[in-house]
Amino acid sequence: MVARFLALGDSYTIGEGVPEAGRWPVQLVAHLAAAGIPVEAPRIVAVTGWTTDELAAGMDAAALVPGWDLVTLLVGVNNQYRGRDEDEYRQEFAGLLARAVALADGHAARVVVVSIPDWGVTRFARESERDCVATGAALDQFNAIARAEAAAAGAAFVDITDLTRAHPDELADDGLHPDARQYARWIARIAPAARAALAA
Repeated sequence: MVARFLALGDSYTIGEGVPEAGRWPVQLVAHLAAAGIPVEAPRIVAVTGWTTDELAAGMDAAALVPGWDLVTLLVGVNNQYRGRDEDEYRQEFAGLLARAVALADGHAARVVVVSIPDWGVTRFARESERDCVATGAALDQFNAIARAEAAAAGAAFVDITDLTRAHPDELADDGLHPDARQYARWIARIAPAARAALAA
């Protein structure tokens, strides 16, 4: 049987600035296929700039129904970028996570939450004179919330934030979003969680 994969998120999930084959959900499917695990092309519900509430609205518009074997969720960078508070993020992220579990037929073990990258280390942040340290600290707080909510729900949590900090120059032409090389690094961590989810 070929598994069905739903990827929910924002610019990182849609792969802003990279070719379709470079998007991490697409790379994940190729990685799993090479390991003998057949997965359909990912259904990606993500738009550059989306916050948690905008992703929720996008999911409504997509008219999604349960039946997904793997659901990933990566969202929150735009909440932080726009200065929205942590309590709002916690509430809205928890709602998105509950919806993700429902779309996975109620199996939280089929849901994988991916941490928010640290855009504060990028060329864009440096050139726009952002406070890189403050940005990183704020994102750490948002990621702590996502990690805690994932644990409470019984979903997996994959931390890729340190990879963006360790390789700050692996960027698309906009100097902000990751390039395909960076996304490939993510796959080394996401793939084991995805395999476990598909076996759940």
